[in-house]
Amino acid sequence: MKKRMNLKNMVIIILIAILVISYVRQELTMNKIHKDIEAKQTQLNELQDKNKKLQDEVNQSSTDEYIERMARERLGMIKDGEKVITNSDSPQDKQNNSEAKNNQNK
Repeated sequence: MKKRMNLKNMVIIILIAILVISYVRQELTMNKIHKDIEAKQTQLNELQDKNKKLQDEVNQSSTDEYIERMARERLGMIKDGEKVITNSDSPQDKQNNSEAKNNQNK
């Protein structure tokens, strides 16, 4: 009778141990999944912010003011009647001036 109780107790203890191990493994898996979700949520938020900034740039780039500013800054365009003032101290201007003087002397 004692042997049966010991065997019964042993089976119960083994079952409880299996359940505890299973529970702990599930908790570890759930914690990992929650961390992954948080990381993905952070990444999603960053991408949404970047997307919003890019969308704002796209919206801004279609305005006349933006197009005019880019034409002036990048292409050096001017409006009719505007006077262009250049800095004669720039290396490019110095090179152009020296080339012009050399051409005049020939």
